[in-house]
Amino acid sequence: MNLAKVAVYFDRTTALKRWAAGENVFEIYLKHILEYAGIPFTWIENDVEISNEYDILILPVDPIEQSSNDRILEFILQGGALISYGGLKELGAMLGCRPKVIKKGYAEGLNEDNRVSLRFLKAITLEGLSDKVEIREERGILRSNTPIGEKAGAVYQIFTYGKGEVHRWAVDIIGSVVGFQQGTKPVMEDGVPAPDGTANIDDQLLKAEDGFELDWEWDRSITETGEKYFAYPYADLWKEILIAQLLRTALQKEKTLPIIDYWPEGIDQVAMISHDSDINQDESAEMTLEVLKECGLKTTWCMMEPGYSEKIYQKIEDEGHELAFHYNALETDDGYWSEAEFSRQLSWLKQVTGKSEVFSNKNHYTRFEKWGELFDWCEKHGILSDQTRGPSKKGNIGFLFGTCHPYFPVSWTDQNNRFYDVVEISFLTQDVDLDRLADNSIVKPFLQNVKMVRGVAHFLFHQIHIYRQQSVRQAVKFVTQEARKMGFIFWTGEQINRWVRERLEMKIIGLNPDGSIKVANAVENAVILIPVSSKENVNGNKMVNRYGLPCEKHVINGKYLIELGDKL
Repeated sequence: MNLAKVAVYFDRTTALKRWAAGENVFEIYLKHILEYAGIPFTWIENDVEISNEYDILILPVDPIEQSSNDRILEFILQGGALISYGGLKELGAMLGCRPKVIKKGYAEGLNEDNRVSLRFLKAITLEGLSDKVEIREERGILRSNTPIGEKAGAVYQIFTYGKGEVHRWAVDIIGSVVGFQQGTKPVMEDGVPAPDGTANIDDQLLKAEDGFELDWEWDRSITETGEKYFAYPYADLWKEILIAQLLRTALQKEKTLPIIDYWPEGIDQVAMISHDSDINQDESAEMTLEVLKECGLKTTWCMMEPGYSEKIYQKIEDEGHELAFHYNALETDDGYWSEAEFSRQLSWLKQVTGKSEVFSNKNHYTRFEKWGELFDWCEKHGILSDQTRGPSKKGNIGFLFGTCHPYFPVSWTDQNNRFYDVVEISFLTQDVDLDRLADNSIVKPFLQNVKMVRGVAHFLFHQIHIYRQQSVRQAVKFVTQEARKMGFIFWTGEQINRWVRERLEMKIIGLNPDGSIKVANAVENAVILIPVSSKENVNGNKMVNRYGLPCEKHVINGKYLIELGDKL
């Protein structure tokens, strides 16, 4: 089977005009979505590069120039497949369509069991297609505002035009992913609290969750003991839908698109436990180390000034844990939000621990302001990974930001929506079974839904609560046991950061005539998957299911690397 050729046409002229007008072009985030999946593609920014040497053309940004739209129409007429996510307004007008905007809603009928209605933040339907266009297929139902709201059209349509076809998602999938993960505007004021009083985020303290984009009523589930939680990683589910449709489109053309699996051989999903030192009692650190040793865990310790005694830091590192940063911008603790204070506290941590590099950070009390200042500071001061985006209240635990996968955040329009060089690893909840927080009934549903998308189940436990409450000590053990039962492997934040970066350096560059894969920057134990149209094991390779498709599995090992070197 041959490799499908995919191009993403990101119209630079249109993007520059939108940036100059102060408008975000979050559509650029498609690049990270595809790269994270390991999909080989060509990124083009000039319409002269559009040609039918490509099998599939993805259009994240609607071009404003007529010449670009003419080239895209010609690409379709000659047999190409075009994919769009909530776009094609200009092209649609040329085909007689009228756009209709839906601000927030839910999409149903996209999962095999129709169990989950997926929230979206914007959709645009096209009505009144011309006679030149035939709708070949429709999937899913859009509902405005709520999962039981008014029906507003199909989620996904395939139009035939000439010899080619248009695969159009009414949902702005890319904008929704960014909106779930990072919000839709800078954090400048308190968020809207839960109507039932379970999450009073209007506490006159700016935090990451003040900009979240989920619905208190429709997006929370309830455990058997009455704990409310945000149940689904909507951003991750939309990403999987986007990728699955792209892979299927390639197979329909009797070609394939290889992908790089999320985790190395032997790992299906990852669990992580981090701690925030807060009260800084040596006794709490000693107790936490004992519990972790009993559980056989290596964890991430986020340290806040004034910290522990010097001997504690050595113990933490000797036992294989990660020493990380816990930036404190609480004014009640004499902290404040500024790069200078961030730098000063980080310098303190390096001095007291003797470390020249600190890789991870989590802000105290999830303090967060504006859009990307924190990520700018992390980049400038050598912090490679952040863990700040998580809940601070009992009632907003779970998939508050729609994701459990590590990701690189995107900047605001003032930086032309570039990607920050910071791996964000959000967390699900704090201190399970602490007397004033959620009980352990939330652990299994969290783990199950992280496993569903093969992400990272990140739990935060403060050392002081492990020390003071037996219930929290037991909760650490319970989380560990349940995660291992479900096949999770525990990593530190530093390990996750390192793997994510190494994996993203890998690039699939082609298939050899014998079916073997050409990979640049191959990493030992990484897994390459080749989607196929049949579950039948034709080439004798192990088969796994990814994105709802059967895939041939290839593990990169020493022998593979040597052979690959010869071929390249």
